[in-house]
Amino acid sequence: MDNRQALGSWLSGPRAAAEEAGVDFGYRGEQLGLPEEGPGSIARPGRRLGALAVDWGLSLLIAYGLITQSYNEAAQIWAPLIMFALMVLTVGTVGFTPGKRLLGLRVLALDTGRVSPWRAALRTVLLFLAIPALIWDRDGRGLHDRLAGTVEVRI
Repeated sequence: MDNRQALGSWLSGPRAAAEEAGVDFGYRGEQLGLPEEGPGSIARPGRRLGALAVDWGLSLLIAYGLITQSYNEAAQIWAPLIMFALMVLTVGTVGFTPGKRLLGLRVLALDTGRVSPWRAALRTVLLFLAIPALIWDRDGRGLHDRLAGTVEVRI
């Protein structure tokens, strides 16, 4: 390997260098037994962020329209509390929030398929901390999903 190849592998990242060397990583969700495409496959980051934005907008709308008449107070105090309750209650009962349902996503427990309320609460607390949600494994699951034993899939 000459210097250009070594520098190129460093710039493209370790995964690209390993794939160039012949390592097969498979597709996202293969280790979990999920299909590569279609219903039941791992949810993509764009849809997940879109669902989070829809849920945040809904929480702001509820906080502003029903509780306060000040956008500043609604955004700072009530909207996060409403979003927390919305996520724990809906994911813990039906497996999705309104935003996830709108974008065709669902949260499943890996062992039982149904997310229990305590798993939904753990997942939501870790999601609110933000750092666990920003650390992903090779299957595309955030650390909050790994610690809660859940996976977010397409419907």
